[in-house]
Amino acid sequence: MNRIIEEIFEHRRILLQSLEKYGFEKNGDIYVIEKYIADRQMKMSIYVDSVGSIDTKVTDVDTSEEYTLFLTDVADGDFVNQVRNEYRQALTEIAENCCQSQIYKSPYTLALIDYVRDKYGDELEFLWKKFDDNAIWRRKDNKKWYGAILVVKKSKLGLHGDGKVEILDVRATSDEIDRLVDNKKYFNGYHMNKRSWLTLCLDGSCDIEELKRRLNISYNLALKSKYKVK
Repeated sequence: MNRIIEEIFEHRRILLQSLEKYGFEKNGDIYVIEKYIADRQMKMSIYVDSVGSIDTKVTDVDTSEEYTLFLTDVADGDFVNQVRNEYRQALTEIAENCCQSQIYKSPYTLALIDYVRDKYGDELEFLWKKFDDNAIWRRKDNKKWYGAILVVKKSKLGLHGDGKVEILDVRATSDEIDRLVDNKKYFNGYHMNKRSWLTLCLDGSCDIEELKRRLNISYNLALKSKYKVK
């Protein structure tokens, strides 16, 4: 990934479902769109893979050779600056039309998002405009939630400090909840049925393998659940 891509997409996450509407074509697991820049002297190909990673290639229309001079900071001149500016503009338009802000900062949250995407093929759903840092995962078959990522004040969980913490809500059995809740590492489900949901902080108090395990248990419980989530 080059510096321009990193700069434009640093705090953004590509929404795969928006790419085809924008004009990308899906080829296997890769989304592709081509644009002509620099008075159609250059063809810019933009690729997005199944996890939202973006890559590009700029080629000379006449020779089909790849052109990379514009990616070098020291390169100057009317033509190279034109290519650089139009390249940046094309990527910025995609970022504005096909991305959402990267809300979460905890590496545990980001690792779980990747894990769920790889294992279940699910993306977080942001359902509340008023609470744009709250999102849920749901099963494809019965549409029941099996996980939620929320950002809450530490004081809401009885923790010390004035800051906020990213948390994970997962389903659990009532016996597990009774056994695990210690209000340090495990909490009763925040904004959920406290007899069937468990909350864990995504601040390192639980290691990533435990978080994944709890998500997998929750995914299976969602299949059996007789309860509707608020």
